[in-house]
Amino acid sequence: MVLAHLVHCFHRSCRYGQYTMNQESSTKVTEKPPFDRSSSQDSLDELSMEDYWTELENIKKSSENRQDQDIVVVKEPDEGELEEEWLKEAGLSNLFGESTDDPQESMVFLSTLTRTQAAAVQKRVETVSQTLRKKNKQHHIPDVRDIFAQQTASKEKAPDGTEFRSVGTNENKHQEKDDQASSRLIVGDKELILPMPEEMPASVTDINLEVSFAEQAVSQKDSAKDKTWKTKDSNASLPSFRLPKDKTGTTKMGDLAPQDMKKVCRLALVELTALYDVLGVELKQQKAVKIKTRDSGLFGVPLPVLLEQDQRKVPGTRIPLIFQKLISRIEEGGLETEGLLRIPGAATRIKNLCQELEAKFYEGTFNWENVKQHDAASLLKLFVRELPQPLLGAEHLRAFQAVQNLPTKKQQLQALNLLVVLLPDANRDTLKALLEFLQRVIDNKEKNKMTVMNVAMVMAPNLFMCHALGLKSSEQREFVMAAGTANTMHLLIKYQKLLWTIPKFIINQVRKQNAESHKKDKKAMKKLLKKMAYDREKYEKQDKSTNDADVPQGVIRVQAPHLSKVSMAIQLTEELRASDVLARFLSQESGIAQTLKKGEVFLYEIGGNIGERCLDEDTYMQDLYQLNPNAEWVIKSKPS
Repeated sequence: MVLAHLVHCFHRSCRYGQYTMNQESSTKVTEKPPFDRSSSQDSLDELSMEDYWTELENIKKSSENRQDQDIVVVKEPDEGELEEEWLKEAGLSNLFGESTDDPQESMVFLSTLTRTQAAAVQKRVETVSQTLRKKNKQHHIPDVRDIFAQQTASKEKAPDGTEFRSVGTNENKHQEKDDQASSRLIVGDKELILPMPEEMPASVTDINLEVSFAEQAVSQKDSAKDKTWKTKDSNASLPSFRLPKDKTGTTKMGDLAPQDMKKVCRLALVELTALYDVLGVELKQQKAVKIKTRDSGLFGVPLPVLLEQDQRKVPGTRIPLIFQKLISRIEEGGLETEGLLRIPGAATRIKNLCQELEAKFYEGTFNWENVKQHDAASLLKLFVRELPQPLLGAEHLRAFQAVQNLPTKKQQLQALNLLVVLLPDANRDTLKALLEFLQRVIDNKEKNKMTVMNVAMVMAPNLFMCHALGLKSSEQREFVMAAGTANTMHLLIKYQKLLWTIPKFIINQVRKQNAESHKKDKKAMKKLLKKMAYDREKYEKQDKSTNDADVPQGVIRVQAPHLSKVSMAIQLTEELRASDVLARFLSQESGIAQTLKKGEVFLYEIGGNIGERCLDEDTYMQDLYQLNPNAEWVIKSKPS
């Protein structure tokens, strides 16, 4: 429906000559009233395509008023080079040549992959191998049949060691649901149906995070086509999704230790590629273009550099200070202003404000009273647009654009979830702040006339048309890009609350990798101890009793080194949740510590088959204990 709407608007804009973006067309557009006060909400959305082309024209005009950064145009890499980069990012570079990566770690990683994930890796290894043979590389090229010998049995193992395989899903009878299905697993000789909510509105669909998205796609490939985008109201036309409660706890970005997050990112890359492969959508990474960047300032500065200088002013800052201040300034003027984000500030004034901000922002002498609300909105968009590398990441920008080519809205959401996981921390945090702000603008659409589609159309060019990529765009490319990026922007805004969750099946794969690594480490330690003539039986006895020496069965010991009560033994029950554990500790605080509030300290799962994981308050402790019986439990605050 949206694509048809874009085509309609494209032809309409061509009749006005707007698409060529010459001065005459600009006059014709501005002569038309932007809104008919008596029109319906639908007519507002019909004008949203004009918002896209007008925003694009504003961007081109503003770019004329600044000096372009020097762009080093690189040749388009061949397929083999792209696949090499892909394998390096997945931590598997030792599969095609000399590498500093630990080969043992790679084999553990490969042993945890699903069939579709293994197929995605195998496809890239084969491509690289063929390329290297053509180039007559001298180093040994492994045979992919040797690498994936364990996967050829078409069986997978769950983190608990049981074998499982994914099978077909039952399509829900309700047409209005997007691929609503019950996923079944064969575990041993038993067939399990993953739990579905007992009562759920017909318009809401659960997102299954327990089974690989690519494996779900294999099962659902022949299901009915997605028919959810039918109604005229753009916000209601997208299906509603939700994440079902998980008794072992939902894992959000920022909840894991860096070493585990690194494994999550590698698995997310492989899973994303597998999903696109299964659905027949081409996924090519964009090789980042080298450009000259500034090492200080506000605009056109890499996010890590900007945050480094911000953290010298405000320790622990995760979102650029100028970005926060611009959003604050916009909100000070009220989010009910008509045309907010759509109406630009005067180009000359924006240029002068940029120069003044660069000189005075960090000194604290900049006068924000001189910044009008539309100026602040234009500066915010300029900040995003001028980043040397796109906010959505240079390597995966094409994957974001290709999301619209996936068959169903559920699969598009799954792909966006994986892409958000792959973003660097600074990009992810800044994107989250931006999407939350955009939602607050949309919440006032009755007065500011900015629907989700209007906002998506205005913001899409700023996030996707990054000058750093050095891409020359034709009219046809711009139109295709308009359709794809506006849809993706719409999805990012609509489903933002779901995108910062790490899928459980990936967490389970990380747990399995850690467990396998611990087994190998333990074997190596035993071998070393034996060589050193230690009493092996004594070591094993000590090792066995390390975690539960003084803790009875069904009881966990929780440590809280920074609270008055530094340790407490807690009896596990079916209903005991992480919030209950925190409440018991906080209820015994006194003095200054008594002012601690829920949300300032958290319960952590540390060790066993996970590095470190912050638990959400609804985690059922007995269920998690059964999943990771060797973990330690610690209450502490989150690192800044």
